[in-house]
Amino acid sequence: MLRKIDWESQIGRRLRLRDLHVFHTVVQQRSMAKAAVALGVSQPAVSEVIADLEHALGVRLLDRSPQGIEPTQYGDALLKRSIAVFDELKQSVRDIEHLADPTRGEIRIASPLAIAFTVIPRVLERFVEQYPQVVLHFDEVASASATRDFRDLRDRKYDLILGRGLPHQAEEPSTDDLNIELLFDDQLAIAAGPKSRWATRRRKIDLDELVDEPWIMQGPHTWNYRILAEACRARGLAMPKASLVTLSMSVITHFLADREFITAMPRSVAYYKALKVLPVDLPIRPWPVNIVTLKNRTLSPVVERFIACAREATRAMREGRTAPKR
Repeated sequence: MLRKIDWESQIGRRLRLRDLHVFHTVVQQRSMAKAAVALGVSQPAVSEVIADLEHALGVRLLDRSPQGIEPTQYGDALLKRSIAVFDELKQSVRDIEHLADPTRGEIRIASPLAIAFTVIPRVLERFVEQYPQVVLHFDEVASASATRDFRDLRDRKYDLILGRGLPHQAEEPSTDDLNIELLFDDQLAIAAGPKSRWATRRRKIDLDELVDEPWIMQGPHTWNYRILAEACRARGLAMPKASLVTLSMSVITHFLADREFITAMPRSVAYYKALKVLPVDLPIRPWPVNIVTLKNRTLSPVVERFIACAREATRAMREGRTAPKR
């Protein structure tokens, strides 16, 4: 049985931020020697810090394996909390800087490609116009859903992730540590280019009229394909024959712009790329677009302003507008 750890005598007076930094570096480097080089100290000094930590806590924090040094379950627990400690300290320094000038700072954002192609540019344009001194770091991530992989968010690599997901049906074991804010519910739409003969002012178009048209399709595993297939089954129709199959939204929008193609895509893509949404009845199957942050992380003022800007930039989608203002 583990002995009870006395905070005042064992931790409060003996555990230093430098010790946590050394421990974190050893875990990252998976080697005492490599950590010593990274920290610019001797290997015995690193070993002494780790030994003192283990003595103070009364547990073994690191194990050696053929792949190098790995944290024990106790080490994982310390690592998880120490990351949060250092992140909050960094955030406090940023907050002090923002008190002097709240229009400056840095934000780190990630989103999957589909959101990066449509929503993100509008948000960034609006934000940069309002806060030109803020430095934005943006990455595209591979996940197609905002609820699949938040490891980098939990590791504080990003301040927020903007992506797709299902807030009330999370796909990972637990999202209890996440704030998931709905920006808008996307819907599937049948879209054509502005020069298409279908881009008329007809009040209704039956799906049956479009089946034999040239279609750009996505793979059977995609949300677009599944909802379109559901609509065709409900009407007793065969799936349209694809003239082009691709996941690339840039290729799809290129071909829609000047040619007589039709496709099924999220309404937000059609909206932000000024495509014509055809008045075709489809099953209502919302696909939420969310902003995700950590519950136990204090957001800097500049991140809060970015989130407010994202809400404003996506207001049109929440209000169900069918064409962007020019």
